[in-house]
Amino acid sequence: MGGARHLTRSRARPVVVTMPAEIDVTNADQIGQALTAAVASGAGIVVADMTGTRFCNSSGISMLVLAHRQAAANGGELRLVVLSAAVLRALKLVRIDCLLPIYPSLDAALTPQATPEPELPAPVLVGAVAAAAFPAGVVAFPDRRGPAVPVTRPRGDRHASDRGDPAAAEGPGAAG
Repeated sequence: MGGARHLTRSRARPVVVTMPAEIDVTNADQIGQALTAAVASGAGIVVADMTGTRFCNSSGISMLVLAHRQAAANGGELRLVVLSAAVLRALKLVRIDCLLPIYPSLDAALTPQATPEPELPAPVLVGAVAAAAFPAGVVAFPDRRGPAVPVTRPRGDRHASDRGDPAAAEGPGAAG
């Protein structure tokens, strides 16, 4: 019988919960209650329509995570629709895109077998790849606007001794 209930839930019509323009501590509880009610209604898919949302802080993000957990526990799914670059950036910064599917439009999110927005770009490679790309003494740090930017490390006795090379540490000016 549990399987029949799950089957009914997955065929239930999706429920859309429209989010406000700003989500913060002043309204996060109300949003959480609205999402919880949508999940409790038996909808297999709950869509948090954030197309009009321009700001979402950690209080709102926490409510989205809680709603996701409730939906998953009930055999459902929470989907997000996000248009604002600032909101999308905040969600991706805390890796919500790895937990919840994010869609570029409400129509896309309402499609039963919809696929979310493409994943984040691959992370900047470090270690052996970075060592091959940049000369010794240069460390690559990712720049927010693009690929890794080489930054020259200051050279000195401290860094040479850190590498375990006592001869290098005893260069000109070393006591001895």
